[in-house]
Amino acid sequence: MRVDLFDFDLPPDLIAQRPVSPRDSARLLDVTAPGLADRTVRDLPGLLNRGDLLVFNDTKVIPARLIGTRTSGGKVEALLIRDLGGGRWLSFAKPAKRLRIGDDLRFSADLSAKVAGKQEDGAVELAFEASGADFLAALEASGSVPLPPYIRGGVADARDRADYQTMFARLDGSVAAPTAALHFTPALMQALGEAGIGIATVTLHVGAGTFQPVRVDDTDAHTMHAEWGEVSPETAAAIAETRRRGDKVVTVGTTALRLLETVARDHDGAVNAWRGETDIFITPGFRFRVADMLLTNFHLPRSTLFMLVSAFAGLERMQAAYRHAVAQRYRFYSYGDCCLLRR
Repeated sequence: MRVDLFDFDLPPDLIAQRPVSPRDSARLLDVTAPGLADRTVRDLPGLLNRGDLLVFNDTKVIPARLIGTRTSGGKVEALLIRDLGGGRWLSFAKPAKRLRIGDDLRFSADLSAKVAGKQEDGAVELAFEASGADFLAALEASGSVPLPPYIRGGVADARDRADYQTMFARLDGSVAAPTAALHFTPALMQALGEAGIGIATVTLHVGAGTFQPVRVDDTDAHTMHAEWGEVSPETAAAIAETRRRGDKVVTVGTTALRLLETVARDHDGAVNAWRGETDIFITPGFRFRVADMLLTNFHLPRSTLFMLVSAFAGLERMQAAYRHAVAQRYRFYSYGDCCLLRR
């Protein structure tokens, strides 16, 4: 499909620079009814039915942005995008063209790496001296939160350490937050429980590639970076039981949806316990097998995420919803408001 079909006018001042407080006071555009309804996230328990299942991504954002020096001289910046195992990370680096295989990079007294490889798309493979818990401790001390460039130029501060992390964050590995889950609070979770809404989690370590701009003219020419994910036996069983009863599976965010649809695509519609990598790219025409509803933030023009929601709820429907959101000054992107969709 032509990428320009997913373009729209977005005033820059609608890209949220900070989250609202409390988190569940964010606005929610209900796109599930015939019309469009302006609500708040706190209304969510009343928009779902007893027996429905919310599926969250429990990944934890790591401080993946690093600034250091080459031992040969010169500043270097690295954004870790995927754990390759054994202390090796795929990264976006600046200045990537000047880096050579074998270059030594130092980010702090406790964190250094060697350039182990370079890829055609410009990504750089870094081999760190530390690994496991020692690496994460050094990263926590040396790195910063990898905010998208649309938020304060990507420059994070101390507040972002908490703001850019969901209450479900459990497993280190993401370089971008599963942002739809940022809206949830203990009070909202209690209300959902009292309404009989079930809760399950999956893990997808979100890479920066999910949020990279689409630089081609046709979606067929765009390549997604692979991301690691896991569906536990408990979550697979909860989804199977929800579907057996005829209740709805509600994915909180595009990352949970992409993981579940990957598993179902590879298992003839079933969601089994699973772990592995996915580079699924969802555009209109995709056959959804698991998610009945989707809670998601408002995405940027020409992004893979706007393509995904257009595939889920229909391009014309999402174009109308986004025109309404812009006119009503909803807040966009990671720290912004959200919408509830039904396929």
